[in-house]
Amino acid sequence: VARRVSQSDASLLVLGETGVGKERLAAAIHAESRRSNGPFVVVNCGAIPETLFESELFGHEKGAFTGASRRHRGSFEMAHGGSIMLDEIGEMPLQMQVKLLRVLQERTIRRVGGEESVPIDVRVVAATNRDLEAEVAAGRFRSDLYYRLSVVTLTLPPLRDRREDIPLLVASYLERFRAELGRVIREVAPDAMAALTAYHWPGNVREVVNVIERAVLLAEGERITLAELPEAIATSVVDAKLEPLVEEMAANSGEFDTAWLDVPLREARHAWNAVFEREYLDRLLRQESGRVNRVAGRAGIDPRSLYTKMRALGLRKEDYR
Repeated sequence: VARRVSQSDASLLVLGETGVGKERLAAAIHAESRRSNGPFVVVNCGAIPETLFESELFGHEKGAFTGASRRHRGSFEMAHGGSIMLDEIGEMPLQMQVKLLRVLQERTIRRVGGEESVPIDVRVVAATNRDLEAEVAAGRFRSDLYYRLSVVTLTLPPLRDRREDIPLLVASYLERFRAELGRVIREVAPDAMAALTAYHWPGNVREVVNVIERAVLLAEGERITLAELPEAIATSVVDAKLEPLVEEMAANSGEFDTAWLDVPLREARHAWNAVFEREYLDRLLRQESGRVNRVAGRAGIDPRSLYTKMRALGLRKEDYR
């Protein structure tokens, strides 16, 4: 689908959780398009102060406001002939949404403090981890802009739902950091790759990047082993194998399966605690319809600690609303 989309200039909306690789996909689509020789400009809408939005996107003239000592080209002008990615588009203020819609309709921009209309030729890719249809219904996002941006919509599933991609991602980032860090790391040990594949990756692709960079730095030999992986990942294969034992024990009112005696105590305790915590929090989240503060109060823990546990256990408040 992405390859077919790359041949078009239609506006594209990319949806998915934080860290799933929306920018990576947008860059790949740009690279496969007829605009590949032009610039690819990324704008993080969540990082721009509201007062600077118009200047950042459309530029300003010298003297347009205090501190504007020279003419400044905005992101749209810099992306002329190429593509612009508006990341976290759901964070854009309503007033700015109106101005963006006009630019998309007229294909011209006007710098802040300027009178001249400047033609622009850009392909727009917007991305968000929000449910924009819900944002439209709540009045926080303009419906006309939503329909203008979502001519084509691509949804990137979280990494836990596409585990077949994990070995390819690991290989790609291993090659990247091997070159960047000057390390002779040739491969990932089979048991380490099994752990990487079994892990649920709450931070998605962004977490993969961090884990592989860390592993390349720590590796003592020519391969990445379990010793270079964070404990939560290194024990994920063991936990996956032990989960049926935990579930059977729970179903049989705590009857002890002697298979547990073949497992080190630390690993057995870790597996049991992880499964119990997930079941406990899952039931509380269901009862409270995903209201994290209420769940944290009932569980007697800080909401920030609860969010950390939920990410580690693959629980999302959105799934309980």
